[in-house]
Amino acid sequence: MENKEFAKLLEARTKRFAISIIKLSASLPITQEARVVKNQITKSGTSVGANYREANRSRSKADFYHKIQICESEASETTYWLEIVLDLNWSDLAETKQVLAEADELLAIFTSISNSLKK
Repeated sequence: MENKEFAKLLEARTKRFAISIIKLSASLPITQEARVVKNQITKSGTSVGANYREANRSRSKADFYHKIQICESEASETTYWLEIVLDLNWSDLAETKQVLAEADELLAIFTSISNSLKK
């Protein structure tokens, strides 16, 4: 698979992930505590794809690397918030586990990309 093809597929995947995060967030309880988590998970979960799209339009290799690191960081933060949602039983167990699995996979992908760029 070519880099451009991979990039387009990963852009689409991160966009689907953002949509799943928004849907999951909308299903969280309406409490002051859940509102905090809802805000955080929505920000970090949608940021993964937005920053990856920006990375693909970066002006330099250093800029690309920096944006990939942001994707990695945001994916990691999202897994944290998803674990909180799971531990508190705030959402459908199967759905949350599925979204968490995708967050873990995206984290692994961005970690791999980041590590391959280190020199």
